[in-house]
Order: sequence, then structure tokens, then C-alpha cells
Amino acid sequence: MMKPGLIAVLALVTLAGSAWAGSAPAGFAVYDTPKPLPEIRFVDGGGQQRTLGGFRGRTLLVNIWATWCVPCREEMPTLDRLQGELGGSGFEVVALSIDRAGIAVVDRFYNDIGVRHLARYIDSSGKAARTLGTYGLPTTLLIDSSGREIGRLVGAAEWDAAEMVAFIRMHLSVKTGGYPPAPTTRAEVVSRTVKPGARS
Repeated sequence: MMKPGLIAVLALVTLAGSAWAGSAPAGFAVYDTPKPLPEIRFVDGGGQQRTLGGFRGRTLLVNIWATWCVPCREEMPTLDRLQGELGGSGFEVVALSIDRAGIAVVDRFYNDIGVRHLARYIDSSGKAARTLGTYGLPTTLLIDSSGREIGRLVGAAEWDAAEMVAFIRMHLSVKTGGYPPAPTTRAEVVSRTVKPGARS
């Protein structure tokens, strides 16, 4: 007869297998293999030149947006909350505005909606968005710590929804101080669930 402890573990494995089977949130297109990205340049809120390469070592969620884009405005609070929850040395939400009016309109919008966690980034030329092949707003790219694109989502999303947070957390790199990735095999689930010395 199977012991209760082993039954519980097997039940968890079954549930985890379905939860971590690799399905991305609705609308998120994930590549089979991460794709190299061209370098892009933009400016931060202090007027300093920045590049994607300057973020190497962190997982990034790069959101291409503008203040005149209604869906962009609607999803921005969820991006702010996501940055508040996961942001740190291993992860950053890079909300990159393409407003031609400059950083002042971004400042005004952030102040209006009470953004607390997002840094300010802008590319008034729109060249960065074109270089990344983004032709609709908002478009959001998930980029690994090596600077490769994992996948992208075109359109607005609830970035702080539990499913989305779990999906992004799974891709964070342990070595850069992010959260450990979710287990992807049954063996990993069992190894993380069964305490050392426990018997079945």
C-alpha cells in the first residue's frame, strides 16, 4: 500500500506538471530558442544614454509604449506593480516611451497615475521600436539575462496577474539574484518537495 506521504508528493507532482507544462499566458508568443536582439539606444530620466547591452545580466521586460496610447495607459499600473514585486538586481521592467514630446510627458503621466517603481526611459525618435520590430502599441518583450528575446506579447495585459507573475518568475536567472525558476520536470518537483532524510 502506498504511504500517505508519497501519495501527497505524487499529487503535487501531477498538479505541478500541469501548472508548469510550459504554456505561456494568453497572447504571449514564446520562441523555441531565445533570439539574439540588435542593440538599441535610448535615454533615461536623467538624460543619460542607455542601451540594452547595459542591462546585461538582468532579465528584462521591455514595454514599448506611449502616453497617447490608451491600452498602454491602462496597463501601466500593472507594470508598476510587477516591478514592485519582482524588480531588483535580477529583473527590471523597462517601460520605453516613444513619445515625441519628450520625457516631460512621461513624468506628467507617471505623476498622474502614481507610478512608484518604474524608471523613466524614452526614445523620441521611435528608432528603438522599429529596430526591435514592434509596429503596434503596446508591445512587450521578455529578454533573458544574456540579452536574447524569449518572446513577446502584442497588446495590453495584466502584468501583475498571478499567471503572468509566475511565468516571468520562471524565467528569472538564479545567478543574477532573481528568483529560482519553477521546476520543469517531475524529478525536480520531487527533489524540492521531499525533505532530506524523508522516507516513502
